[in-house]
Amino acid sequence: MKQPKDKLAASAKVGEKGQIVIPKEMREMFSIKPGDTIVLLADEKRGIAIPPKSLFNAFIEKVNNLMEDGEDDG
Repeated sequence: MKQPKDKLAASAKVGEKGQIVIPKEMREMFSIKPGDTIVLLADEKRGIAIPPKSLFNAFIEKVNNLMEDGEDDG
């Protein structure tokens, strides 16, 4: 079975300190570099997700805009 270029599957072991290593191919796919901060989202029913930085950046921009809009109400 041929794997699509825009999809990957991998496994990672959890170390004694709870650390995991994101496989190289996935780090490259999402341009994750050493020192980057990533966001983890968790849901007991759906599992753990690591959204791409672009999604997180868009979320932060929306939060900042909402906070700026609310400053006039004070």
